[in-house]
Amino acid sequence: MAEVIRMPLMSDTMEEGNIIGWLKEEGETVESGETLAEVETDKATMELDSFFDGVLLHIAVKEGPVPVDGIIAVIGEEGEDWKAAIEAAGNGKASAKDADSGSNAATEAPTSEKSADPAPEREASSSPADSDKRIKASPLARSMAKEAGIQLENVSGSGDQGRIVKKDIEAYLEDQPTQAAPPAAQPAAPQTPAAPAKEEKAAPAVPAFSFSGGGENYEDQPVSQMRKVIARRLGESKFTAPHFYLTIEMDMDKLMAMRKSINEVAPVKISFNDFVVKAAAVALRQHPAINASWLGDKIRYNKDVNIGVAVAVEDGLLVPVV
Repeated sequence: MAEVIRMPLMSDTMEEGNIIGWLKEEGETVESGETLAEVETDKATMELDSFFDGVLLHIAVKEGPVPVDGIIAVIGEEGEDWKAAIEAAGNGKASAKDADSGSNAATEAPTSEKSADPAPEREASSSPADSDKRIKASPLARSMAKEAGIQLENVSGSGDQGRIVKKDIEAYLEDQPTQAAPPAAQPAAPQTPAAPAKEEKAAPAVPAFSFSGGGENYEDQPVSQMRKVIARRLGESKFTAPHFYLTIEMDMDKLMAMRKSINEVAPVKISFNDFVVKAAAVALRQHPAINASWLGDKIRYNKDVNIGVAVAVEDGLLVPVV
């Protein structure tokens, strides 16, 4: 029986994974340990590896979010009935995902027509869009490249293992005006220089001061799985627990002098933020009533002190607990 591949649990808080792109295509041979696709979780973009040898018979979801344990692909021997494997798995959600992603077109096609499909699929696989999916890039970089019409294969990545990140796209866009200027000037040369010169001077004045006639001017950008979780967690923290705020003024002169003396002998640099975290921990020890969690019908007083330090990353925010 062919093996059904499901969306794995890649982090302890993951509820769904967002498939960015497949590095293998239907009909390709797959070995155990090879990377099948790139999946964006609530923590980071990760590679989904195969645990089986065989042929990638079917991709259930080409791109987009898939809940944990949802069917995403089928691997087996060439010619095996992948539909029977999905039916045996008993997951009706997979077929709904197929319908949404448009990948069920292949499942409804007669077997006689399937033999004629491989050639067009190979042609499509060589398209710039498919080649871009094989290149390692952050979700934000992919979104920026898609919006600007940039092929990722033309961009040099400066991230880990050559991964393309936001600053690489920005650097590529900065270089574009100088590269694009000569071609723009060449077609204008054969024409009469006087007429185009007048049109070029008049053209910018119209869009520069034109109005949209009362319509709203905005731009929608998709968010990463990480930012979805950040928004949900911050909302839960804000609206499910009572909040109160205390302020105090402090004279930091002695602390600044102490930090300077400590850093003269410390093996690592001590920051002001380190003192703030330490002070918060000491305060929670001295006032255990503050180190509590609201549970609706009761209050839980925590005996351990765990402080999360927010750290900004390219595509969102991570909060390691120290």
